[in-house]
Formats: sequence, C-alpha cells, structure tokens
Amino acid sequence: MKGKKSFPPQEGAAPPSRCPDNSAFKQQRLPAWKPQLTIASVLSSFFLTGAFCLTVGVCLVLSANSVREIQVDYSDKCSDCSKLRENSSNWNKECHCSVNFTLKEAILGDIFMYYGLQNFYQNHRRYVMSRSDAQLLGRNVNIQRSYCAPFSTYRNGTPMAPCGAIANSMFNDTIDLFYNRNSSVIRVPLLKTGNSWWTDKNVKFRNPESYNLSSAFAGTARPPYWQKPVYLLDEDDERNNGYVNDDFIIWMRVSAFATFRNLYRRVRRIRQFAEGLPAGNYTFRISYNFPVTRFKGRKHVILSTVVWSGGSNPFLGIAYLVSGTAATLTGFVITGIHLKLRKKKTYFQKQ
Repeated sequence: MKGKKSFPPQEGAAPPSRCPDNSAFKQQRLPAWKPQLTIASVLSSFFLTGAFCLTVGVCLVLSANSVREIQVDYSDKCSDCSKLRENSSNWNKECHCSVNFTLKEAILGDIFMYYGLQNFYQNHRRYVMSRSDAQLLGRNVNIQRSYCAPFSTYRNGTPMAPCGAIANSMFNDTIDLFYNRNSSVIRVPLLKTGNSWWTDKNVKFRNPESYNLSSAFAGTARPPYWQKPVYLLDEDDERNNGYVNDDFIIWMRVSAFATFRNLYRRVRRIRQFAEGLPAGNYTFRISYNFPVTRFKGRKHVILSTVVWSGGSNPFLGIAYLVSGTAATLTGFVITGIHLKLRKKKTYFQKQ
C-alpha cells in the first residue's frame, strides 16, 4: 500500500488559518431570544416575587405558631442521678427520677415525644467522621482500621461493635409517660418503631447475616459507655434490634448545632388517648443514664404536635418574610428612581 507523500511548505506561503469555520454554529449566528428589560417587566417581577414570598411566609409562620408543644427540663430535677453519673465507675448502678407536669388543655392529634440536648456539639469534624459505614451495613463487624479510633478496639484487641465516638456517646436515658387520672396511674402507650427514615432503616443500616443476632456479633464487645451490647437494644422486637434499632439510627444522624432534639417516641392513639393527650396531671419517669454535667449541658423532654409544614420551627417562614420584604422594598426603590429620572428628563425636554 502506498502512503501519501508530504511536501514541506513553500517559502512565502501563508500559514494555515486558525479561524473557526464560517458556519452559523461556530460563528454564533444562531437565532436566540434576547430579553430586553423594561421598567414594567422589572417592577412586576420584583412585586410579584415579594407578594409570593410574603404570602408563603405568613402561612408558614401561622402554621408554626399553631403547633402545641410542652417542654420539660429535667436536668436539675434529677440532680441526684446527675451527681451519680459524674463518676464513670457508677455506670452499672441504676438511678430513676420523676418529673410532674400538668396539661391545662388537651393536646389533640398525633403527638411526638422528643429528647433535647443543649450544649452538646456533634459537628466536630473528628466526631462526625468517627464511624464505619461498612460495619453499619453489616459487611464486617470486626473493624480494625477505620476512623473509629480510639473507639475501635479494646486494649486486648477485642473490636467494638458499633465502633466510633458517635455510637459510643449514644443517648441512653429511658423515658416513660404516665397519666394520673383520679387515684389511678395509667401508662401512656408509646411507639418506639417507625420513627426513623425509610432509607436509613432499609438502605444505610443493616445487621450482619446470621441465623442468630447474638452469634453475628460474636467476638465483639459493646462500646465503653454502653450498658448492654448492640444485639440487646430491643429484646422484644427482632426487627428493631442491632444496627436497625430506631433509637440508634436517629442518634447516628448528627446535628449541625449544639442545641438539638431527636425523635424518641410517638403516642399510640388507643383507649383514653385515641384523640390525643387529655388535660390533667402527668409524670415523666426517667431512667437517668446520660451524663451532661461535665460539658454544662441540659436535657429536655418535649411533647409536640405537627402540622403540614412540620414542627414548631418558624425559621423558614421568617426567611420567606425577609425575602419578600426585601423584594418589595427594592421594587419601591426602583420605582422612585424611575419616576425621578423621568421627571428630570421631561424637564430638560421642555427647556
């Protein structure tokens, strides 16, 4: 096969042009819509945006204010238990306390119970990274090398399950609610499942495959601050045990702020509580296990309803109100500038 011969460029010949081809695409001559801003279109966009944001903001704020919420701080009311928990050697000693409160009006509808923590910083970089997603997916319970250190193995080499600082610091107070009706005490039924996101329960967290959950975690040990191993988090419900335990899953979703709340239970609407919580006297009975004194923290129990926009957080509504107000004021400023310039232009034309 004969190849093509290449000839050297002749002296004095013009170098090849680097200009793009003379086509509509490469020369940017394609038809395009070029909007021309007029005073009418600009002002209408600002005022319509402002009206929309103000309307949505008012609706969100009114919706957030309609949420019924009861918040009880039990940090000082359980001071004896708090002092006991200051000494880590008392981890195996039980301590209980009771907190009474009164509902002057009934709370109707679905009611959610939260625990709240104050001055607990979960947004530290090393704290957020201190976990093993491979372990939480049930692929390998014996994690040796990961970001979990120093909460990965004990001195004798026994691996922790689950590992990491997040899991080790899991909130472990037990909170029960009782209704004091006349001379009888009725335990309010609470739901401990169905509180986590579906994606967390079915995708991000999995138990290791085994015929027995305790055998799946054989050769591992509980984290140092835990009172029981992970396969005993819920002995009554196998589907809520191990890594797929709702309380564990919710705690592993770290908060961005030092003051936060996590969903703990939901009131089961049966019998006397079919419509919600009736007015009367109530008692929180708390098994106090989570120490907060060393970092000057506070602990709360919150009973709250929800509306179509969520809980009692007016931030989104306030943000809409601020944006709507800014857009409306900008529209008025532009209107004033336009009228002033048009008046000045008319004056010079008359001259």
